[in-house]
Amino acid sequence: MTPAAPISVLIVEDHRDLAESIADYLEERGYVVDVAMDGVTGLHLAVSQPHDVIVLDLMLPGLDGLGVCRRLRQDAASSVPVLMLTARATLEDKAAGFGEGADDYLVKPFQLRELDLRLQALVRRSRGGEQGQVLRVGDLVFDLRTLAVERAGRPISLPALPLRLLEVLMKRAPQVVARRELERAIWGDTPPDSDALRVHMHTLRAAIEPAGLPPLLHTLRGIGYQMKAPDAPPA
Repeated sequence: MTPAAPISVLIVEDHRDLAESIADYLEERGYVVDVAMDGVTGLHLAVSQPHDVIVLDLMLPGLDGLGVCRRLRQDAASSVPVLMLTARATLEDKAAGFGEGADDYLVKPFQLRELDLRLQALVRRSRGGEQGQVLRVGDLVFDLRTLAVERAGRPISLPALPLRLLEVLMKRAPQVVARRELERAIWGDTPPDSDALRVHMHTLRAAIEPAGLPPLLHTLRGIGYQMKAPDAPPA
C-alpha cells in the first residue's frame, strides 16, 4: 500500500542493476528516489538534501557503508533512519552496522516487498507525532527534527556526540542509563577508551547547565547517568 505522504528515499548502492531495480520498484509505489553509486556521493546527498530514509549498501567504493553511517551520525549529527544492505549475515557484521548508527539491516538477496515494508516502518517511527519529535526535561527542550536545543529559552550548541548522548538521556528520562548503554549508543561495542564518555558528558553538562540554573544531568558513580527535572523524584 502506497504511503499517504510521499517518502523521500536515498539509495546508496554500487550494483547498478540492483539500484535500478530498487528505485523502479519504490517509484512505482509513490516514493521519491535519489540514487548514489558510491559512498562519497551518497554521504554528500545525505547531508545536503532532505530524505526520510536511506538505503545504504555496506560494501561501497571510496567510502564503505559503515563509514558513511558513522560520518552521517557523528559529523553531520543526522538522525535520518538508515537501512543497511549487505551480503554479510553474521551477528558481528550486524553489530558493526548497528554500532555505527544503522536502524535496520537487510541481508541480500531480499524481496523488494520486504524492503518496502521495512522502509515504511522506519519512516513511521521517525515521523511519529509532534510529542515524540520534541523532547522535554524541565526547561530543556530538544527538537529532533531540527536538532535545535534550548534551555530556559536560550539556544544551546552541541557537537555531534554530546548531542546523541543528550537524545538518549532525554528519551529515557528520568530513568538511569548505564555507562555501557551510552557507550554502545555512540561507539557500538568498541569504545575508544575509558575516558571518552566522561569527556563528552563533561561537554554536555557544561552546555546544558549554565551558571544560575539547577542541574539536570546527574552522575551515579559506578552505575551511569540520569537526566531529570529539578522537581522529579529520585530514581
